[in-house]
Amino acid sequence: MLTLVSHSQPASAAGADGSATMALEIVDLHGWYGESHVLHGVNLQVRRGEVVTLLGRNGAGRTSILRAITGLIGKRRGAIRINGVETIAMPTYRIAHLGVGYCPEERGIFASLTAEENLLLPPPLKGHGPGMPLEEIYAMFPNLKERRQSPGTRLSGGEQQMLAVARILRTGANILLLDEISEGLAPVIVQALARMVETLRSKGYTIVMVEQNFRFAAPLADRFYVIEHGQVVEHFLAHELEAKADLLAELLGV
Repeated sequence: MLTLVSHSQPASAAGADGSATMALEIVDLHGWYGESHVLHGVNLQVRRGEVVTLLGRNGAGRTSILRAITGLIGKRRGAIRINGVETIAMPTYRIAHLGVGYCPEERGIFASLTAEENLLLPPPLKGHGPGMPLEEIYAMFPNLKERRQSPGTRLSGGEQQMLAVARILRTGANILLLDEISEGLAPVIVQALARMVETLRSKGYTIVMVEQNFRFAAPLADRFYVIEHGQVVEHFLAHELEAKADLLAELLGV
């Protein structure tokens, strides 16, 4: 039986000024869908400019954590601080205006609009600048530049995934919550998405990823949280990954 580990103060966040560098702090988070209690005291922290991956089996609660951060869950209790601002009682639109962009598995591409019209549709977030210019997005995603006049329904699954992420970047959001962005995509597209994550990290974006594809997530993340039954059961840094291989095989079957 695995002993649950508390990570309310991870080693990487130690120090008197640790909270000042945090993009996201979650303390004792509980969440419900109706009467179903799905999150059971989650504690995690994400520094500004970090890539953090939530690992776990399907149904472990990883997507529910992302939805709770954005207020898209029925009921929340605990603390969720974004850049030091408590958001547990905020509606979703106010959380978004703190610079949070959520890319769900469904992608939400507007089929009747072209790729470029999809990109231009969301308004920029107040106080976060104009968002990433189209030229910069097209440099990161050459496929989208080539297909910019194609209707959303004509894009491949990989192109739709690129578009879903790029649309968030256009808003000026700098904390990105990415849910299974590599799922079901061809290896060449997965490699392009990996390069995107690395580029965004180099630009100072903060990224929280939910990923089932361990080979995709492993080389990208600075830190990992393992989620099981709506709780954090393990937390470790990237350089500890090899030492945790046996434990991850037990928890994830990887």
